[in-house]
Amino acid sequence: MYIAPDALLLISSHCPHCATVLAAMTDLVKQGVVGQLNVVNVERHPEVAEAHHVRTVPWLQIGGFEFTGAHSTAELKAWAEKAKSEEGWADYFHQLLKDGRATHVVEMVQAAPERLAAILPIIANPEASLNVRLGAGVLLEEFAGSAALKALIPRLGKLSGHADPRVRADACHYLSLTDDPAAIPYLEARRSDEDAEVREIVRESLAALAPA
Repeated sequence: MYIAPDALLLISSHCPHCATVLAAMTDLVKQGVVGQLNVVNVERHPEVAEAHHVRTVPWLQIGGFEFTGAHSTAELKAWAEKAKSEEGWADYFHQLLKDGRATHVVEMVQAAPERLAAILPIIANPEASLNVRLGAGVLLEEFAGSAALKALIPRLGKLSGHADPRVRADACHYLSLTDDPAAIPYLEARRSDEDAEVREIVRESLAALAPA
């Protein structure tokens, strides 16, 4: 069953793109793609912009996704339909990392640690661009030793057996960041990996997890 996300739109009276986004979001409410739309004119309520650290309008929040500037109805509909799924969050984080906004991703995961799981589809995609994969790594290093990362050990363990050696290598490295002995069996299983780089990372990861 589709669960429509709610949305918040911040506009101003003199914004050239605000009317277009407002019309698009109103249409999505009529379609039932968005459940509720709250529209705020920041010229009348600047405190709302301040609370959301908004510096430019139109600013839109669909579920947990945030956007600025003009967007088509089709684009906004696609994001609204993704707002309640881990796959949607993976796509959203991928876009933010592609745009060099890793810091914003960190802030969003800090606000809701369960969102960290949305990084795994990026790690599992060997075709993701280098800056996106590096950004994903920065994020996971930021949460090294956290409960949120520990919770991903089984899924990282599964990725350590991925067909692509780049994915296996990254997964083995991220397992070491959990600082949890539960990661060791997955690493032990890759000691004799066919790829030399994976074997080296496994050795380093096991050393990192070894008792002091």
